[in-house]
Amino acid sequence: MAARRRANWLLAAVLVPLTLLTLAAMVMMWPSGSKEGLTLANPYTAAPGVTFDTGKIQRVVVEACTQGNPGSAQGSSQQDQAAQAAPQGSDCTFAYTEPDQGGNPVKVVINPDIAKSHGVKTGDNIRYLNLSKAPGASAAQGSPAYIFVDFVRTVPIILLAVLYAVVVIAVARWRGLRALIGLVGAYAVLAAFILPGLVEGKPPLLLALVGSTVIMIGVLYFAHGFSARTSTALLGTIFGLGITALLAAWATDAANLAGVGSHDAATLTNMSDHISISGIILCGLIISGLGVLNDVTITQSAAVWELYELAPETSARQLFQSAMRIGRDHIASTVYTIAFAYAGAALPILIIVMLYNRPLGEALTSAELSEEVIRTLVGSIGLVLAIPVTTVIAVLVVKATGVKQAGNAVPAGRGVAGRGVGGAENSGENSGAENSRAEHSVPEFAANSGARYAAVRGSVPDPSAEEDHFAASGPRRGRRSAGQ
Repeated sequence: MAARRRANWLLAAVLVPLTLLTLAAMVMMWPSGSKEGLTLANPYTAAPGVTFDTGKIQRVVVEACTQGNPGSAQGSSQQDQAAQAAPQGSDCTFAYTEPDQGGNPVKVVINPDIAKSHGVKTGDNIRYLNLSKAPGASAAQGSPAYIFVDFVRTVPIILLAVLYAVVVIAVARWRGLRALIGLVGAYAVLAAFILPGLVEGKPPLLLALVGSTVIMIGVLYFAHGFSARTSTALLGTIFGLGITALLAAWATDAANLAGVGSHDAATLTNMSDHISISGIILCGLIISGLGVLNDVTITQSAAVWELYELAPETSARQLFQSAMRIGRDHIASTVYTIAFAYAGAALPILIIVMLYNRPLGEALTSAELSEEVIRTLVGSIGLVLAIPVTTVIAVLVVKATGVKQAGNAVPAGRGVAGRGVGGAENSGENSGAENSRAEHSVPEFAANSGARYAAVRGSVPDPSAEEDHFAASGPRRGRRSAGQ
C-alpha cells in the first residue's frame, strides 16, 4: 500500500502542476477575437440584389453557350466569367432546377470543370448564384442569370455522421459515447483557441503545444476515466507531443517550409501581416499526429495492465519485453497508417508530379510534396519514441499499484488494478471490465458442487488442499441428506 500511495502521489505531482501550468498558459494566450487589420474579401458574400439559392435539378441539357437566356443579368464579374468560360460556338451544360423556395424552374449553367469531372444528374441538390435581380439586370444579354456554385451535401453527411456515431456507440458503448463528446470538445478548443490565435499572430509553437495538451488531457480522462493507466498514457502522449513539437520546429526552419505553392496560403498571406504561413505549417505538423499518438499510448498502457493481470508474478523486465513485442507490431501498422493517410490526401499532387516525370528525389523535396513528407516523418518519429517511454512508465506504475503478492484475500469479482492518480478505483465501465478480468484470472477448483472462487492477491490456493476440503465435507453432506 505504501508503494501504491507513492506511485499515485508521484503521478499527481507530475500531472497536476502540468495541467495547471497548461491552463494558465491557455488563459494568458487566449485570443481576443479582434479582426482588425484583416482585408477579407468573402467569396460567399453576395452583392446587392444577388442571392445564393438552392434547388433540385429536374433535367440536364447541353446547349450553345451564347444563346439568349431570359432573366439574365449583366455588369457582374461572375456573369462575365461564366459567359467566357467556353469559346464562341461551343456547348455548355445547363441544369433546369426547381428552386427550394418555390417558383418556376430556372436554367443554371454548370461550370465546365464540374461538367467534365463529375457532372450533374437529375435529382441532384445544388446551390447556385441568382443574378436575375441584380442591379442593371437585362434580359437582352446572353450571359447566364443562374450560375452553379456547389452541391448541397447536407443529407449524406448527416447520414454518415449518424451511422458513425451508431457504430461507435454500439461497439464501444458508454466509452464510445464519451469519446464522441470528447471529440466535440477537442474541435471546440481548435476553433476557439488555436485557429484565432494563429490569425492574431500568437507564437505557433506554444499555441500548438498548449492547445494539444489541453485536448489530450480532456479527451483521455473523459473517454477512459481517471485511472493510473490513463495517467500513464497521458504522460507518454505528452512526451511524444514534445518530441513532435521540437522536430516540427526544427524541420520547418531547416527545410524552409513557406507554403508558397498553396493557393490557400497565398490568400491568407494577403489577408493580414500577422498571419505566418510557416507558423501555420508548424502548428499543423504538431496537431496532425495527435490522434495516432493518443492511439498508441493508450493501447500500450492498456497492454501492460492486461499482461500484468494475467501474470502478476512477472518481473518488470519480462513485462517490459512482452509489452514491447506488442508495441513493435503497433509501430509497424501505425507507420503505414500515417503514410497512406497523407498519400491519400495528396493524390492530386502526386498525379501531377508523376505526369511531370521529375526525378524522385527532386519530387519529394519539391514545394508540393516536402510538407507532406516532413509531416509523415515528424509524426512517425514522435509516436515511435512515445511507445517505449509509455511502456516504461506503465511497467513502473503497474508494479506499484497493481496486484500484490500478499495474503490479503480479495472477494471474487473485485478489480485490483487500475487505480486512479489519487488512489480511487475506476468506476462504471472501467471497473466492470477489470472485475471481469479478475474473475477470469481466478482458477476454478470445483465445478458442480457449489464451490467458491478463492483469490489471494498474487497467489492461488493449493488445489490439493481444496480437494481435501471438499472430501472432508462430503460425508457430512451425506449424513445430512440421510437424516432428512
